[in-house]
Amino acid sequence: MSEQAANIEGPGRPVQLIARELAARCGYLLARLGFAFKEQALASAEAAGFELYDYSVLAILGEGARETQATIADALDLDPSRLVALLDSLEQRDFVVRQRDPSDRRRHVVSITTSGREALTRMRAIVNEVEDDFFGPLDHDHRETLHQTLVALAERNDPRCCTPDDSLLSPRAAATSSDLESPSSVQKSASNAL
Repeated sequence: MSEQAANIEGPGRPVQLIARELAARCGYLLARLGFAFKEQALASAEAAGFELYDYSVLAILGEGARETQATIADALDLDPSRLVALLDSLEQRDFVVRQRDPSDRRRHVVSITTSGREALTRMRAIVNEVEDDFFGPLDHDHRETLHQTLVALAERNDPRCCTPDDSLLSPRAAATSSDLESPSSVQKSASNAL
């Protein structure tokens, strides 16, 4: 590969290309793009005063379940001590409530509050905006195909990502209109939150 082919001009400096062998590997691209998406999502969430895990926990609780700390930690593959710190933060902001489990006093059950539901709506708007930007080069059909492909990989490699009825829909397709805002209000909410 020539020096010219290895460098593409980007804003402010040349972009150093990875090896063709790496670019030809699906796993490598998936991991690299996953890191890039996470970095963008973290920056947007933090700018709005949230932690990215806030969204994960509130999304689980927003489905209507009262969950124990242990089931949330397992679903998110989080160390229980890390989850406790996260729940402390969510509780301080009045997004969740923890109570002793009446059937087992050693466990805490976590529930989302009204403020938590409002925060979840704002976080959904932020994540939708990040996804729209990140996946912007893909039209609707390509995004749906990508999602279906990722679901097939998740079913085999991380069953925690699969719904009980094995019908994973994209978050926008699965949500009711009351759960998610319209695209125009998503952008407005995200801008206001930022």
